[in-house]
Amino acid sequence: MKRTKMSLLAVAAVAFGAFAFKGFEGGSIAGKVVPAEGATEAWAVSGSDTLKTAVSGGAFSFTNAKAGTYTVIVDAKEPFKDATITDVKVEDGKSTDLGEIKLAQ
Repeated sequence: MKRTKMSLLAVAAVAFGAFAFKGFEGGSIAGKVVPAEGATEAWAVSGSDTLKTAVSGGAFSFTNAKAGTYTVIVDAKEPFKDATITDVKVEDGKSTDLGEIKLAQ
């Protein structure tokens, strides 16, 4: 009887540990800037969470973003103006594609 209890406790501890330390999945945000050389970096802001990533070849991607609503800001080079995209929804395990973001002069 005592051995069975110990076995059950061990199984319960392993199961609890597996759930307690499950990895953070998060979501992602991706976009493409036109013209490709018009921006250097992009920011995603949601409440007190701020993510920053480089724009490379006109493309950018934020990974492991917490679920929520973000404002994405593309930091443009002169003579272009920064672009701001509001109400970007992110869900765990899903990718949000902003498509093509055309920078104005």
